[in-house]
Amino acid sequence: MSFSLIDIWEHMGFTARAVNFTLLIMSIYSLSVMIERWMTFRKAKTQSRLYAPKVAKLLKDGKIQESIKVSSGTEVKHSHLARVLLAGLQEYQYQKESGEGSRADMMEAAHRAIERSTALNLTDLKRGLSGLATVGATAVFVGLFGTVAGIINAFRGMALTGSGGIGAVSAGIAEALVATAFGLFVAIPAVWAFNYLIARVEGFTVEMDNSASELIDYMAKRTAS
Repeated sequence: MSFSLIDIWEHMGFTARAVNFTLLIMSIYSLSVMIERWMTFRKAKTQSRLYAPKVAKLLKDGKIQESIKVSSGTEVKHSHLARVLLAGLQEYQYQKESGEGSRADMMEAAHRAIERSTALNLTDLKRGLSGLATVGATAVFVGLFGTVAGIINAFRGMALTGSGGIGAVSAGIAEALVATAFGLFVAIPAVWAFNYLIARVEGFTVEMDNSASELIDYMAKRTAS
């Protein structure tokens, strides 16, 4: 038996093939999540960087309606800041136009709208990350299961040949090592990517909280005046 991947695959039993196929699916899934989340976060950062100074200038000039229009534009649909501020601005404008409730009620309604929007945005930003964490935590154990299957196959080879030579156990040992290596190959990038992406989400959370706080302060000053 040669030790090319094709030859090793051909000599694998059903269990080992199932393990490696499972690891392949986990690898494809984790890679797709990494790419999709990275692209989404990149768009969110880029659009928010352009959106923030534009809406800040409009609010400074007291142009609430224009701020709502900018915040709901298609060019900022991926911006986490635009989504949060849009909810607060729309609620503030609605409360102002309806004329119902006190100033405190108006501020409380806007604050609740911002909190709801922030929660929804966090859920959207974390989409797929739980699956990525699961892959990172379990891929090694799936590979370990394949390792055990390979070792069992090696002992089966010894039993069939009646000897403990390298030729009798080489197929099983190769099968076990491939499963171990594949499990590590899938798990390590998934863990690294999860830690990186969750740190980005935490950074976005801070930005949303700061922007929401600044908007509430702006509304309080404008309502008081």
